Amino acid sequence: MELRHLQHFVAVAEDRHFTRAAERLMVSQSGLSASIRSLERDLRAPLFVRSTRRVTLTEAGRALLVEAERVLAQVRAAHEAVAAVQGVVRGTLRLGAEQCVAGVPVAGLLAAFRRRHPEVEIRLRQEGGLTLAEDVAAGRLDLAFAYRTRADSEQLRSVPLAAEPMTLLCHPEHPLAAAGPALALRDLAQEDFVDFHPGWGPRRATDATFAGADVPRTVTLEVNDVHSLLDLVEEDLGVAAVPRHFRHKRESLHAVPLAGTGESVYETVALLPPPQATSPAARALMTLLERGTTP
Repeated sequence: MELRHLQHFVAVAEDRHFTRAAERLMVSQSGLSASIRSLERDLRAPLFVRSTRRVTLTEAGRALLVEAERVLAQVRAAHEAVAAVQGVVRGTLRLGAEQCVAGVPVAGLLAAFRRRHPEVEIRLRQEGGLTLAEDVAAGRLDLAFAYRTRADSEQLRSVPLAAEPMTLLCHPEHPLAAAGPALALRDLAQEDFVDFHPGWGPRRATDATFAGADVPRTVTLEVNDVHSLLDLVEEDLGVAAVPRHFRHKRESLHAVPLAGTGESVYETVALLPPPQATSPAARALMTLLERGTTP
């Protein structure tokens, strides 16, 4: 089994198409097909189900993909570590981020990183916290900024960055806007909520808080972005329990503190692989963040 065979396999698995993968890798389609066949012979198992329009992974292919991504990530980290010893941070920084994470000015941070490390290619992807955690653990991302969604493991560690309490946002004419200086969770049991999909960190933290207080909650409108959530609340289509800093994103909404939820309902973390697998680019980005080096 050769390293290039794994690289070719991962490309086809990502694109689900031999022609597109060959174009991306800048190899001939016949050469790519031969590489995959060689890998299948070595493993004595078919890796793809081929059709005229696309290919799908077999069970063996899905199992290999997890390990192949991890091996390639380790090889990439090894190359970048050698470059770092020589005084140059290069390669690719593959960063994931949830929306509006507290304590992380993502755009300014990346701008500062690019000025200091112009030889590093930056790739940014926005996803929910669950997906980001899985991608960092699997080696598909170098690091991610997210709301905490799972415990640390051998493949994933988290560095705390910030924590926020829960705030309720509602339309200024909603009855809860005049309910008092603070609300209890039980006061919200009959409300319709606007919230993120369950894969997003704030949604999972909110669900856990209400479940821990044994207060039922009905989410009638699910969205994938902060602006849509705020738009729906502004139209009085529901209320939203969110991290406190969200209230500054739409001053027209009424914000009410929620009593009894504590000061750290929403914890922002940096998700990283184990120290020995953390790339020099990821370490350099974390150094900038810790120093507060942004424009």
